[in-house]
Amino acid sequence: MATISRKSLSKIEHLYYDEHLSAQEIALKLDVSMDAVYYFMRHNKIKRRDKNEANRLRFQKALPSFKLRNISNAYLEKLRIIGTMLYWGEGSKWDGEVIVDFANSDKDMILLFLKFLREVCGVDEKKLRVFPYFYANQDADENIRYWSGITKIKKEQFTKPYTKKDSRKEKINKMKHGLVHVRYADKKLLMLIRNWIEEYKKY
Repeated sequence: MATISRKSLSKIEHLYYDEHLSAQEIALKLDVSMDAVYYFMRHNKIKRRDKNEANRLRFQKALPSFKLRNISNAYLEKLRIIGTMLYWGEGSKWDGEVIVDFANSDKDMILLFLKFLREVCGVDEKKLRVFPYFYANQDADENIRYWSGITKIKKEQFTKPYTKKDSRKEKINKMKHGLVHVRYADKKLLMLIRNWIEEYKKY
């Protein structure tokens, strides 16, 4: 196993503490094994990051799955405001949430939020997911076809529907095609939308 010279101490400290490289990245950079890096750090008392710090740095380095559009005109700026306000009203409020989760039974609201995701946020179509919520006496297959048709999201991207055992007519009339959650698993996008909410709150 190739060893690392004691002369490399300042370099490894710089790579680890200042450039925030992982032990694996340092090993690749120096063309040595990870064991050699860990051995060197241990014997030279280079304090390793705790799990939370390592996860934070890993998250920062991860590339987002979306390509945010350049807000270059009034139309896109207005759409960004609309989408942000919609999420503020109908998006998930759970502090521990890690995905974008917007729920509604109003097709126009769902379509407008999707327009925001597609035209402003530049999401990856393949990562869009729909979680349907229906009543027991509603035809799940028919309603999935309905939502798939209007949202242009493939049926394969719909998860297994939740079925509520409540057949009261006033409920069903209110949600003729049930309710759907539009979901997108990218915490960076969720953080961006929540930052926009905080920005607009100042108005």
